[in-house]
Amino acid sequence: SRNRNWGHPQLVDLLERLAITAKEKDGWPGLLVGDLAQPMGGPMLTGHASHQIGLDADVWLNPMPDRKLSRKERENRSAVSMLAKDKVSVDPKIWTPEHAKLIKRAASYREVARIFVHPAIKKTLCEWADDKDRAWLRKIRPWWGHHYHFHIRISCPPGSPGCKDQPAVGRGDGCGKEVDGWLRKVRPPKVVVKKPKKPAKPKRQITLAELPGACADLIGIDLNSVQTTVPGVMVPMPARKPFPAIPERNSIRNG
Repeated sequence: SRNRNWGHPQLVDLLERLAITAKEKDGWPGLLVGDLAQPMGGPMLTGHASHQIGLDADVWLNPMPDRKLSRKERENRSAVSMLAKDKVSVDPKIWTPEHAKLIKRAASYREVARIFVHPAIKKTLCEWADDKDRAWLRKIRPWWGHHYHFHIRISCPPGSPGCKDQPAVGRGDGCGKEVDGWLRKVRPPKVVVKKPKKPAKPKRQITLAELPGACADLIGIDLNSVQTTVPGVMVPMPARKPFPAIPERNSIRNG
């Protein structure tokens, strides 16, 4: 219902290949895919600073059940955290070698630039990996919040002049002191004395001029003559010109 199941054709194709190959070679029963992007990309009202240009996908760490989920189940189902109670390790009752194989498989694709996982999952992968095959670990980057899913980000597809790749990952595997440094930041929650809640500050208004030029082209606005400002991050569509033709290789299609 959130309409976030849209991605660049290269991302959708990668997810389809990963689902098939991981099932055939790693015993993973299928992918449960969360957010990709919105039909026309752009910032979302809730969650995600990324997922704006159809190159990002969240893949749940829950295995696919042995049946097709109903629409109601897809609306209400929640992903399961892999963390143990200490928040600095994975729960051995939930985490399996198949989880590690799936993430390694995803990292093996050339078009995958990065995979984000919780630091505890990164450390577990470091300990699981073969000493002679650790290059794939470079793409596995620790980031908070990714304990129930992993985030795939692909490189800029060919023919996308407005897309800029992130810097290349380092030469090391990101294990040892690097991941331990992330886990040292985990602290027991402080006891907080509840205070009366203050009214939330309204979100800063974002103008269309602050978004990429392609956004204005898509809805047919001349940024030199119009300055559109609205609450939050959504920009209302004025009376617009017909949509320009978009080459298939650069388009975003339903995932």
